[in-house]
Amino acid sequence: MAFALHLIRQRLKLEVKQLKFILMKKLVFAVAFVMGLGTTVAFAENNAPVEVSVVSTVNDFTPIEVKDLPQAVQDVLAEKYKDFTVKEAAVQVNEDETSTYQVTLTDADGNETVVMFNEQGEVIE
Repeated sequence: MAFALHLIRQRLKLEVKQLKFILMKKLVFAVAFVMGLGTTVAFAENNAPVEVSVVSTVNDFTPIEVKDLPQAVQDVLAEKYKDFTVKEAAVQVNEDETSTYQVTLTDADGNETVVMFNEQGEVIE
C-alpha cells in the first residue's frame, strides 16, 4: 500500500509539473500577445492621417485688344503667323511681374491654335 501511495504521489507531482508547464506557456503567450497588441496600437497612433492641402494656381488671363500686345509680339505675329487671323488676345501678369500673352489664332480652315508669348515676343511652350 505504501508503494501504491508513493506511485500516486509521483504521478500527482508529474501532473502538477505538466499543468505548471502548460500554464506558463499560456501565460507567456498571453503576455506576448498583449505586448504585440500594445505596440500595434502605439504605432497606429503615430500613423494618424495627415491633412494635406493642395494649392493650385489658375491662369488668370485678362482679355486685351490686339493693338495692346507688345510690339515684339505683334512683329512675330506679322512675320511668322501671317497666314493666321488673330481671334483674341489675353495677358497674365506673373508673380515676378513679367507678362505672358495668350494669342488665339485661326487658320483659313477655321482651326484654332493658341500661342503663348513672353514680353520679348518669344514663343513659350
